[in-house]
Amino acid sequence: MIGIYDFCGHYEWTFQWLQERGGHGLVRRYWHEAIHEDAQIHANELIIGKGFAGMEEYWDHTLGEEGGVWDVTAREDAFRIDMHHCPSKGFLIHNGLQQYPDYCDHCLGWIGPLMKKAGFVVNHEHNHCGQCWWEMKRVDDLSPASVPGELSGEADVRLHPDWQTADTHLDSYERATDPDDKLPPAAGSGH
Repeated sequence: MIGIYDFCGHYEWTFQWLQERGGHGLVRRYWHEAIHEDAQIHANELIIGKGFAGMEEYWDHTLGEEGGVWDVTAREDAFRIDMHHCPSKGFLIHNGLQQYPDYCDHCLGWIGPLMKKAGFVVNHEHNHCGQCWWEMKRVDDLSPASVPGELSGEADVRLHPDWQTADTHLDSYERATDPDDKLPPAAGSGH
């Protein structure tokens, strides 16, 4: 059995290997099928079954196991994670490992479809330096993502000085069907 840190390097290498063989569509299919539909069945069950409470249960356990540094803001109308130090991306940075151009994108690759299935909209931004934020709201909540400090106060990762100087990548998984939501057909499916 490999440890979590060895896994991160192998995981990232796998994304690049898939990219080289089938492009970004194949990588997205992997995130959807291997992570969302298989490896994260327990997250699906918790979040679909318990909503915001399931999110808190899942991420408190998972991030604690991985050794991240994060803050959670749980409200009746929103659930927010401010990741101050991602242990997975941090390991890659610390060890000079970079095969795949946007390792952090795999999180939205499986969390986005889960949130959509569970009836939530997710907004997410990462800075490629092991910091990110996630904000989940019910699909019928039409309010935009919060501005820095609005929802999580001083815990908002966007208030860190190093956040301001980094190259950030903003994503959302919206209410409507995203054109990117259409995955390419599986190899040999005849479509």
